[in-house]
Amino acid sequence: MFDRTRVLVVEDEAGIRMTLEDMLTAEGCVVETRGDGPSGEAAARSGGHDIILLDLMLPGRDGLDVCANLRDSGVGTPIIMLTARGADLDVVKGLRKGADDYVSKPFDAGVLVARMEALLRRAASDPSGQGHSNPVRFGDFSLDRHKGELMRLGNPVPLNAQEYRLLEFLTANPGRVIGREEMLAVVWGYDSETTTRTIDVHVAKLRSHLGESELPRHILTLRGRGYKFVL
Repeated sequence: MFDRTRVLVVEDEAGIRMTLEDMLTAEGCVVETRGDGPSGEAAARSGGHDIILLDLMLPGRDGLDVCANLRDSGVGTPIIMLTARGADLDVVKGLRKGADDYVSKPFDAGVLVARMEALLRRAASDPSGQGHSNPVRFGDFSLDRHKGELMRLGNPVPLNAQEYRLLEFLTANPGRVIGREEMLAVVWGYDSETTTRTIDVHVAKLRSHLGESELPRHILTLRGRGYKFVL
């Protein structure tokens, strides 16, 4: 999956930057690194990258501004933001600025790789690079990944950061049966306090937001296999 994948890492902490470079190089990626916001933005604007790992807190210009500037200038390269653990407000801000996903530090290498793979699959299915700016429409709903908002008939549907990311992941994989373990790895990340039961609880919450608690229309359960999203 990562053979010659071109990755831009924008991270000011030298230790994390080196760790990411070594890990991704071992996975077969071609890695370019930057340690501050302005140089990271300039490198991203120059093009030639398949995916960007962007730290939230950067000297010179923070990751939120870098992300917003890139999207405003038409750069559609998938962006994963690196954030402090539990920084839900920053996560929401990042998604609204145009980030595709986020990983909390300290991050698990397997989780980061899984999320990179998911974004690269999406980008491969949308070679125009416009998928990020095009809302996903299903039923009465529209999920705007650029703004990080779910709308129903023009009215906002309130979602917390985790609910949004779960729905975004599901809508990025329509028609595909997704096991709970994969959903847990990509959306939550493995840790001792999280179990696959968490998936079921959040799916139930999403169904409630979509008004389909009694008769699921878009998020279907496949007994013993997982879930499938239907547009």
